[in-house]
Amino acid sequence: MDPTSSQPDSPAALSDAALVRLVAERRPEALAELYDRFAPTLLALARRVLDNHADAEEVLQEVFVQVWNRGERYEPARSSVSTWLVLIARSRAIDRLRSRKVVERTHEATAQAASRAGASGTSGVGEPHTSPEALENVFIQERHERVRREMAALPAEQRQVLDMAFYEGLTQSEIAAKAGLPLGTVKTRTLLAMKKLRNALRQEIRQLL
Repeated sequence: MDPTSSQPDSPAALSDAALVRLVAERRPEALAELYDRFAPTLLALARRVLDNHADAEEVLQEVFVQVWNRGERYEPARSSVSTWLVLIARSRAIDRLRSRKVVERTHEATAQAASRAGASGTSGVGEPHTSPEALENVFIQERHERVRREMAALPAEQRQVLDMAFYEGLTQSEIAAKAGLPLGTVKTRTLLAMKKLRNALRQEIRQLL
């Protein structure tokens, strides 16, 4: 065998992006190589967010399950594989952190209600509503409220184009026609608004880290 010959199918010799392509083709050896390359970094990130090793390990598992199931969604033009994985891990970890806080607030509120009921001699305080469905609903509501607050803080002209896009389902061309604005103006306002929203949400995430 020629020692200089390449082995393109050897996962260790492939780029990160090539590994993701193979994962999308359901190649488990490619997923294993990605795990070996990025698991330590992603686990450290999850532990920093969650301050709990067991939770961080579960997040790490969720990240690679998502990669296995949705590897075809990776877009090399938008980010590197490392950035893509970090964003997935951060999102999963923050979701878990917020879910944990919802549970803690629910237990705290229930304990306070039970304490008040005991002091007044009443009973019948129910169990806290901490089912997965209830937690998910609370979390989704909190997300929507946060986005609405950030939307309300935008300049009126920027908020207008986002409202028309998100709530009326209009394209930028349709927004320009309806609002009587040049298409370039609509695009500029939309870009500025989205950048402000992204920055606002990024700052909130950093406060959790």
